[in-house]
Amino acid sequence: MLVAQPLENLVDGPTLDASYSAEQAANASASFDAPKRSHSKRDPHDLPDFSDLNHQTSPVLFLPPLLSSLPHGLSHSPTPLSDQPPITTETHLPDIDPTSLSLHRALHYFSPVSPHYATQPYAESFNWDSLRLPEDQEREWYVVAFRSKRRPGSDSGPLYEADRKAHEEAVQNGGLVMYWYGTPDSEGNNLATCIWQSRRHAVAASSRPNHVVAARLAAASFETYTLERHVIRKVEGEIGITVEPYTGGDVGW
Repeated sequence: MLVAQPLENLVDGPTLDASYSAEQAANASASFDAPKRSHSKRDPHDLPDFSDLNHQTSPVLFLPPLLSSLPHGLSHSPTPLSDQPPITTETHLPDIDPTSLSLHRALHYFSPVSPHYATQPYAESFNWDSLRLPEDQEREWYVVAFRSKRRPGSDSGPLYEADRKAHEEAVQNGGLVMYWYGTPDSEGNNLATCIWQSRRHAVAASSRPNHVVAARLAAASFETYTLERHVIRKVEGEIGITVEPYTGGDVGW
């Protein structure tokens, strides 16, 4: 269940939702077969074309991960052989630490594991247990998840544009590893999420001008919205990661 809260509480990063109307999502079937995608380069903020949804054999239930482009001089992992290859931003991160770089490369394979990700527990919604990092590395990252329900008839155009600017602003200022969002289910529920190198990066991004504009527009676009905070943890001696609720204090650096 989504819980409405004051917009002033949404302070930990980009608006986190550039979702589409419930009417568009209702055209999708209940299966979880990912659609075939072109691997040609595209602007990660271009609104997908839903005009031919009624003629598709597979539903559009989520978009690929939007990975922040690495600092100049660092290369991305080879594009996964997948129907949902990741997309990178035009703006580059100013810097990234070695363990976050390993996570960034693992997130090329990030995807939801159920069509019900918008309402399932966060740790159960994605393929966390299949992501692998070097055994000798140890770190934690700050995660923000934004659950929302669109207001029927709301105009997503202005919010989408504001969210695009807030996203690029966050990458430029540093710390944002990945931004991902789904598409609304038949009830209009959606989930979007960001992974940050640290909580301090996320809090700093929340005060930036484009984020403030996007947050204000969100109030008119959603019936309900709630913010969740989590921690991704990688322990030395293991290759997997865990996802746990955030309980307070600094996370990452």
